Amino acid sequence: MSPRALRVLLSPVIFCVAATLAHAESATEPRPRDAAWVKRHEGFVALAKQGDIDVLFIGDSITDFWRREDKKSGGKKIWDQNFAPLKAANFGISGDRTQHVLWRLENGELEGISPKAVVLMIGTNNTGFERDGKTVRNTPAEVVEGVTAIVKKLRTALPQAKILLLGIFPRGEKPDHPQRLQIAEINAAIAKLGDRKMVHYLDIGPRFLRADGTMPKEFMPDFLHPGELGYEIWADAIKAPLAALLK
Repeated sequence: MSPRALRVLLSPVIFCVAATLAHAESATEPRPRDAAWVKRHEGFVALAKQGDIDVLFIGDSITDFWRREDKKSGGKKIWDQNFAPLKAANFGISGDRTQHVLWRLENGELEGISPKAVVLMIGTNNTGFERDGKTVRNTPAEVVEGVTAIVKKLRTALPQAKILLLGIFPRGEKPDHPQRLQIAEINAAIAKLGDRKMVHYLDIGPRFLRADGTMPKEFMPDFLHPGELGYEIWADAIKAPLAALLK
């Protein structure tokens, strides 16, 4: 067996062993972050109070960077062309995990709005390890619980809104990247949240990959965040499903 094949085989085992040794915070217990983060959250609360939002995007940096003009890690031009005319609002914050989104939703970001649709993608920052390389952020099962809690919160607070739940985008250049494997497990589980009535699951991850599973740098220059071309792929993939939800 080749070293690469052995790494693929053992990576889930290594992750599970590490999970028994050290663990980060809960994926389902709402938590705030630092003062700068709270200030951004307060800006979203103020925006929500103004109302007039038909489409709400919720997520982490991958969603947040729709507002960036940098072609290497931003999609503002694509956003302005495709979603701004839909009265869309971007409530993405870089670095967020499921527990942070839960805190935001429970502290005012859904008050004053009645969107017709919510586009949700969250969970990539719950995977892998903390910066110490030892502390596990969350297991795939825990991330699934966190995403499930967010979907339930949205359904309760915005019962009229249809949810487009996106599978977490792949990350890492190669198909055997450890977090890529975790994400595949998470996506297989959260797909079951789709009921084809109010929650619609969509996995567009394969659009960012070659046939052999590798990720072209022109789609995601850092193998995590889409560049402008990646955002164009994202927009093209959800335009028709989103339009259907808005009817």
